[in-house]
Amino acid sequence: MRVQISKATRATFLRLGLLGPLRCSRATTRGLATTHSIPSHQNEDLASRTPPYPKLLERLGTVRKVLGSSRQLTLAEKILYSHLENPEESLLSNTNNGRDIRGQANLKLKPDRVAMQDASAQMALLQFMSCGLPSTAVPASIHCDHMIVGEKGADTDLPNSIAGNKEVFDFLESAAQKYGIEFWPPGAGIIHQSVLENYSAPGLMMLGTDSHTPNAGGLGAIAIGVGGADAVDALVDAPWELKAPKILGVKLVGELSGWASPKDVILNLAGQLTVRGGTGFVIEYFGPGVQTLSATGMGTCCNMGAEVGATTSLFPFSPSHVPYLYATHRGPIAQAAQNIASLPMAQNLLVADPEAVYDKVITIDLSTLEPHINGPFTPDLSTPLSKFKSVVEEKKWPTTFGAGLIGSCTNSSYQDMTRAEEIVKQACAAGLTPKADFFVTPGSEQIRATLDRDDTLSTFSSAGGTVLANACGPCIGQWNRTDGPKKGEANAIFTSYNRNFPGRNDGNRGTMNFLASPELITAMSYSGSTTFNPMTDSIQTPAGPFKFSPPKGYDLPSAGFAEGKSELLPTPGVPDPSVEVVVDPKSTRLALLDPFPAFPNTEFTSLRVLYKVKGQCTTDTISAAGPWLKYKGHLPNISENTLIGAVNAATDEVNVAYDVDGSNMGIPELAKKWKAQGQEWLVVAEHNYGEGSAREHAALQPRYLGGRIILAKSFARIHETNLKKQGIVPLTFANESDYDVLSACDEVATRGLLDTLRAGGKGEVELVVKKDGQESVIKTRHTLSQDQCGFVLAGSALNLLARRGREGVEEVTRGNELTD
Repeated sequence: MRVQISKATRATFLRLGLLGPLRCSRATTRGLATTHSIPSHQNEDLASRTPPYPKLLERLGTVRKVLGSSRQLTLAEKILYSHLENPEESLLSNTNNGRDIRGQANLKLKPDRVAMQDASAQMALLQFMSCGLPSTAVPASIHCDHMIVGEKGADTDLPNSIAGNKEVFDFLESAAQKYGIEFWPPGAGIIHQSVLENYSAPGLMMLGTDSHTPNAGGLGAIAIGVGGADAVDALVDAPWELKAPKILGVKLVGELSGWASPKDVILNLAGQLTVRGGTGFVIEYFGPGVQTLSATGMGTCCNMGAEVGATTSLFPFSPSHVPYLYATHRGPIAQAAQNIASLPMAQNLLVADPEAVYDKVITIDLSTLEPHINGPFTPDLSTPLSKFKSVVEEKKWPTTFGAGLIGSCTNSSYQDMTRAEEIVKQACAAGLTPKADFFVTPGSEQIRATLDRDDTLSTFSSAGGTVLANACGPCIGQWNRTDGPKKGEANAIFTSYNRNFPGRNDGNRGTMNFLASPELITAMSYSGSTTFNPMTDSIQTPAGPFKFSPPKGYDLPSAGFAEGKSELLPTPGVPDPSVEVVVDPKSTRLALLDPFPAFPNTEFTSLRVLYKVKGQCTTDTISAAGPWLKYKGHLPNISENTLIGAVNAATDEVNVAYDVDGSNMGIPELAKKWKAQGQEWLVVAEHNYGEGSAREHAALQPRYLGGRIILAKSFARIHETNLKKQGIVPLTFANESDYDVLSACDEVATRGLLDTLRAGGKGEVELVVKKDGQESVIKTRHTLSQDQCGFVLAGSALNLLARRGREGVEEVTRGNELTD
């Protein structure tokens, strides 16, 4: 939809440099997956990468009128509300005339852009293709990063991974060409680093099919991790719905020094909030300390906001954004953002109003912040470095570790790598070599090429480090680990990654992954000891004891970023309807989707409890990654891993389910057996069910296998939404003690669910549990909105979107017939 701008407003925009020619021509010839001939960064389509500032400022003015000119807004509210399809409808409905928006309003938003990684893009595109549209409604990109295995180094690992995944990469690229999506080939970089370097910008709103999409908030964007079905909303120009978040303000004061890094800001915050503490919130950083951080440092803080369950995280426009935008070939965007930041506060989209009120404020003094180490097994178990040795000894954790891994989407900036490099140079000068295996993952081809030109990579390699491909690799479980711990054997690794759930990195649930900054991990790798503190401890050398000095690095390369290999630049986002997207019906990797059945015209009368889960149940638990990633585009095949990491609440067994006759089998096997018998089911779980990745397969798979309800003590935000999009009803216990009432194989009926769905979410749902000839009633709560009720009734959101797509095509056809 084109927003009409008044002549006076247009004149103002022209004066401020917010309107003007930004599009550059671009030509390309390209095969699939492995061949590439692309011009330089100088010819990028900057217009499609620039937020629609005139429209956003016009919409912000509308929001001010709806809420009153005296209303003080946070930065997150300004950007979100400026992306509303209809501000008055969203902000004044069910909100006490706009006074109680946070946590109440259902925001119907129109994002500016969509980004997808290769593992999740498969299902997102399969769903988009079902809608029958010729191109995407907003700019979009695909990034091939999750399916590249790390083992021997980039030169070996990348060709092997391309060969092993060619079918999928060819599918993704052909779909990208057909529908006008920019395609970043294998080796180009990790989605979040590439987005920060190319697409993120102050004031932008973006959806990404990965939970760490908020990394883009480091440049002042609202970037939200979603499932593929949510991404399809934006791709087909349907409004995307979000419960208006509360706003958690994190006030930064002081300035980092010594060993402290931006990573320690978020590691400390995760310890304060826990993995559930940010649920329903946007984390908005503010305060004088913001001005002292680099743009990429801010990205690190926002990236790991996903680990506390936050909807997203973001920073206000900062002086450090300007040189970063210029360095990444986006000078006109930097200039436009500076112009907006100079406007009167009523029109300033890029910072919070001076008296904006936060729902909660946490203050972090950067001047006194010390390095932290988080883990094992959860990213919120935060320990200051000075206390870590005593905790290791108290908990009897391993005192040695086998591998130190730095880089990933969280910490692979030029600043991160040059600080780690400085540690390596100190160690080399002292004659030291790493005692733990040492792996380096550049976040993008631009970073890799720059580090190569500036001899940083050769510093790592000459010290014994292995430089992996520009991809997720070990962070996402794509790691062929060769240092030998046996399955289940307790061992330790240190990584600068963002997530450390059991078994995530190497498939070994005994591996304890401790999260820390790249420079701290680098120093500790030279000791090989988990109890080593480089701030205070020394390493013995033939010349005597050696002690590291605090690291120093560079925010940006003085010679600018190197362009890297031109074949790793993206294809243009121009649709080509002549391209054929082929899915082999015999493929084990890709399968077209069949629609899920609609909700019945009755209540559920005889569901059964498939499994009662004990303790933590992440999306890794529900749909494991690692070797299973190759089946992301084939729902029947990947469903074979459903809930295989879940702990049985009755027996403490993992992936052991019991049928009504007492026979036991794996959870997917029992689900398939019940599906064949026509027996639909539910799962019972504890707190924060579905925490972790934006992995919509964790909702698709249970739905495919016959799941209808998930009943939990609480849900992670993304997963709860994913369930609704796939037609599964997420319910929470009104009384958590009722968790103890239910057991596996109990028969369950619903009461009030059908009426609630038909009433657009108004109503209460009870579950009637039949056990041993007795009935008991469990009261539940739900968060179903009117639109989400429509998804469930239709069978899935995709069913609705596909129907609307068909209706749109039919309407165009009728219109053409009338004009012929």
